Amino acid sequence: MTKIDNLMKTFPKVGIRPVIDARLGGIRESLEKTTMDMAERVSELISSKLKYPDGSPVQCVISDSTIGRVPEAQLCEEKFVKEGVGLSITVTPCWCYGTETIDMHPTRPKAIWGFNGTERPGAVYLAAALAGHVQKGLPAFSIYGVDVQDIDSTDIPEDVEERLLQFTRSGLVVAQLKGKSYLSIGSVSMGIAGSIVNEGFFQDYLGMRNEYVDMSEVNRRLEHNIFDQEEFQKALVWVKEHCMEGKNRNPERIHKTRQRMDEEWEIVVKMTMICRDLMIGNPVLKENGFGEEALGHNAIAAGFQGQRQWNDYMPNGDFMEALLNSSFDWNGIRNPFIMATENDCLNGVSMLFGYLLTNQAQMFSDVRTYWSPESVKRVTGHTLEGRAANGIIHMINSGSSTLDGTGRQTKDGNPAMKPFWEISQEEVDDCLAATDWPPAMYEYFRGGGYSSHFVTKGGMPVTICRINMVKDLGPVMQIAEGWTVELPEEVHNTLDLRTDPTWPTTWFVPKLNDSKPFKNVYAVMANWGANHCAFSYGHFGHDLITLSSMLRIPVNMHNVEEERIFRPKDWASFGMHEESADYRACNNYGPLY
Repeated sequence: MTKIDNLMKTFPKVGIRPVIDARLGGIRESLEKTTMDMAERVSELISSKLKYPDGSPVQCVISDSTIGRVPEAQLCEEKFVKEGVGLSITVTPCWCYGTETIDMHPTRPKAIWGFNGTERPGAVYLAAALAGHVQKGLPAFSIYGVDVQDIDSTDIPEDVEERLLQFTRSGLVVAQLKGKSYLSIGSVSMGIAGSIVNEGFFQDYLGMRNEYVDMSEVNRRLEHNIFDQEEFQKALVWVKEHCMEGKNRNPERIHKTRQRMDEEWEIVVKMTMICRDLMIGNPVLKENGFGEEALGHNAIAAGFQGQRQWNDYMPNGDFMEALLNSSFDWNGIRNPFIMATENDCLNGVSMLFGYLLTNQAQMFSDVRTYWSPESVKRVTGHTLEGRAANGIIHMINSGSSTLDGTGRQTKDGNPAMKPFWEISQEEVDDCLAATDWPPAMYEYFRGGGYSSHFVTKGGMPVTICRINMVKDLGPVMQIAEGWTVELPEEVHNTLDLRTDPTWPTTWFVPKLNDSKPFKNVYAVMANWGANHCAFSYGHFGHDLITLSSMLRIPVNMHNVEEERIFRPKDWASFGMHEESADYRACNNYGPLY
């Protein structure tokens, strides 16, 4: 048996471009070391602070020489192409020749750090180079420290460091998306618009391919045993030990035999392996004579239609989706996969953005119900308090709810979700112990199956997001930072039993402010653009805004503080109202690809 690895084999690198005043005879010579040292410091910062999805440090590539004229810029570009550079940061402590030295690559995210010093006019080059970017239609991010530094300073100011890392986190996502695939397993689920795959969006905005597999292919692999038999036996033992079967809430008259329920357990385990193999391939299949199936589809994300054609006659995809989206399975602690329930590809992409920004598993949830304080009081007699005092949103979904979302991992003693390399086996055991798997409600899923069931721990900062498609406008992004909250058990039970109690629940409250969509909790629910959202641990809405601007996706709703927002300098040319300017800039430049 070969252990399956869903990691990309190569990762994009960050290109560092040390740009210098080209005038020889004293000026350039005096700046060579200072300029190259500046590049080295940025490289060290990025490699020490940021990691790829496999946990390894992000790699940087520095130009072989400082760049003062076009020939040196071209030599740097040739090196970047050879080394697999996906984004670039230009650094300089001085005046340089503007359009002769900028990064001219048409789709590569790019930023310029102009040193704030008085000995040499780094800010003047920054302004001149950015003006060139605007005129040429090549958006770039401006990084300029608030405080003046001495020319021999060897530190990176805190505000500059944050902008460098924010740009790099988002730029790496753009670079990692390019050339990958979204795999649709099935087609449109129950008329859900998000599962209508818009190839133009994937290709023009994300640089991705679209791959398609009919759900009959899953059935073919089940019937013909096209999966790793040895791994299946290992998985079945693990599932019987760690996945507790929950309460069967179906009417007794339609209960299934124990034999059939055990068969369904075997089917959902096989489905997990099969859908993973469809995404990334499996060398074991080649050894067993299935060379084509062994290749997979190079899918960095996928979606499973399920309802209704599959789920009306076969066990549902809930177990498969939940476990693939988790950071662990029978093979141990590993990267999460991105698998959208109901083939909602727009929520799948939202999950993918969050995953590549944070390296953490992502929750897929219905934005199900807004509970006002008055409604909770009427139904339960309980008065909501603390963060929940203004009302709560019930987020729940039968499928892609990662077990990381139980909140049983910890940071500094508080509930959290973490990159897989930070997760301990004890935390894995706690996530599994907090989850049971009730038999599916047959009124929803006639073919049976098992759904994960847990309640997310309160107190986690989380960010929910969603991409929506608007006719004649294209994609838009919405973001809401907030927290998970806990309710007293009897209150939770009363509210939870009013919907399907066999599914996992997260109680969410957003940060509120004076803007219309966030004036209260009801407004957030009322302005949410679809029935689904993606979320994970932490407040990373600012990174989602930066990423969206790189891809030319306007943000129609967010509650991120103004000082955390970072978009290309070009956006300032489109008006003084930032969100309106975002729409105009994205429309003006058009999709990245």
